[in-house]
Amino acid sequence: MAITGLPNPTTRMIRRRALFRHPWLAAVGFAALAAVMVGIYFAGEHWPYRYREVKPLLEDVFGSQVAITRYHRTYFPHPGFVATGITLRRKSAPDQPPIGTVDTLFVQGSWMDMIRLRRFVRLVDMTGVHLVLPPPGSRAAKEDFPEGSTADFTGPDTPVGRLEVHNSTMDVLRAGGGRYSWRVAELLLEDVQKGKAMTWAVDMENAIPTGHIRANGHFGPLQEHALAKTLVSGGFTFVRVNLHDVGNIYGTLSASGKFFGKLGAIEAEANSKTPNFAVDDGHPTAVAGAIHCTVNGLNGDTVFHSIDLRVGRTMLNAVGETKGSPQKATNLDIRVQSGRAEDLLRPFIHRDVPIVGPVALHAHAYLAPSGEGGFFHRLRVDGAFDIPAERATDPKTEKSLTDFSHRAQSRRPSEPQGPAPAFAPDGDALSSIAGPASIRDEVVTTKGLQFKTPGAEADLHGTFAIHTSEVHLTGDLKMENDVSHTATGFKAFLLKPLAPFFRKKNAGAVVPIAVTGTPGKYKVEQNLNQKK
Repeated sequence: MAITGLPNPTTRMIRRRALFRHPWLAAVGFAALAAVMVGIYFAGEHWPYRYREVKPLLEDVFGSQVAITRYHRTYFPHPGFVATGITLRRKSAPDQPPIGTVDTLFVQGSWMDMIRLRRFVRLVDMTGVHLVLPPPGSRAAKEDFPEGSTADFTGPDTPVGRLEVHNSTMDVLRAGGGRYSWRVAELLLEDVQKGKAMTWAVDMENAIPTGHIRANGHFGPLQEHALAKTLVSGGFTFVRVNLHDVGNIYGTLSASGKFFGKLGAIEAEANSKTPNFAVDDGHPTAVAGAIHCTVNGLNGDTVFHSIDLRVGRTMLNAVGETKGSPQKATNLDIRVQSGRAEDLLRPFIHRDVPIVGPVALHAHAYLAPSGEGGFFHRLRVDGAFDIPAERATDPKTEKSLTDFSHRAQSRRPSEPQGPAPAFAPDGDALSSIAGPASIRDEVVTTKGLQFKTPGAEADLHGTFAIHTSEVHLTGDLKMENDVSHTATGFKAFLLKPLAPFFRKKNAGAVVPIAVTGTPGKYKVEQNLNQKK
């Protein structure tokens, strides 16, 4: 009786003959079996994703001391592991509070690398990274990041092909309370390895001023003992930038540019557009800019080699720097060679600009750190300007000035004009304003302002309030004719006997005056309180 399920003698004989005819089949079979057994043995002995192997690897990648809440290995389709509830502490300061946490960490390797006994991580994927750093320059920061601790960040000994970070946040605490938060939607690093340059890309929200950044480039290799010499390069876009975050200025800026150089001295070039720039409650104005600067990537100090701003038909040029620790102050030297007064005034004034005309100016501007108050409280400007042919925009003011100019030249307002370009084509008098000026606390102060119009000129000193456009100027008015000609009717008759008292040298009259008022209500009066 035959036993079912077993090959009969004839079948066994055929198999034996096949093996003797093709002995290489048996050799291949035994070799494959031996390879599998050896692979299993070496995989067991050298499995890189044991916890005791992974923890030092993570500490190399993060440059931190690592604690893991949950951990499990993965085998197919790729070897690796998943860790959750990770806490990060500085290696150099393990007793300090955690500097960050990671919700989920997924690491993936390659079976081929394992068989070849090659130490290489194909992918590191992190979600929900949250870093909390102490205020820059604080005692906690020095304890958390002591001198020499940058050695922790020179890169892992085990190469990482690709590192991805998703939906994460970096908070930097502020010395006075609160925090600045950078929200990172995506961060990608490729070729992460000690002594090698890496490729990077980021999609994130900036902390201050708020706005959306997309950038990519190259970084490294990181110089362990000379961090400032680390190479960096790339390009960026910065959009939806809320300028009000940095003071009493308004507008939504968009910019794009590129940068290159060493971390301690990054050369950067950028172009920007702000369609609605304004200072305080000034009139929203389109401003386009271009900048070339050098940035210290370690402390944020910046040297501005050139800043070019276009406002309407006016080009403004500036050079300077922003420096300081922990808060930064800005110094700029500003120049306008051939611009328009209305273009420069419009972003600062809520109402219509009081004058129009060509302008040239040079000034030094200082902007104190943001912690010292609003924009105009922080702003200090000292300089000089020249508006050689301005005209008042208020019709009543311009008519009064034109009539006064006519009378100061012994001409009636209705007299036809001569060929000299002393008046605008529409009959308005062209006047000029020039002199020194300074800005403190939203007030422009001048000492030695010269105002000229055909037939008269004035030397004035006083103030102009930027926010309200209120003027208060006093000084002497010099005219070609005597004082009676500047009035009409009965008032001129009364002034004629007084004309000799106002004569001075070859001038028709020298009259102390005061210019006061607000837009639409400006007035020029004889200043009886001023001593002759």
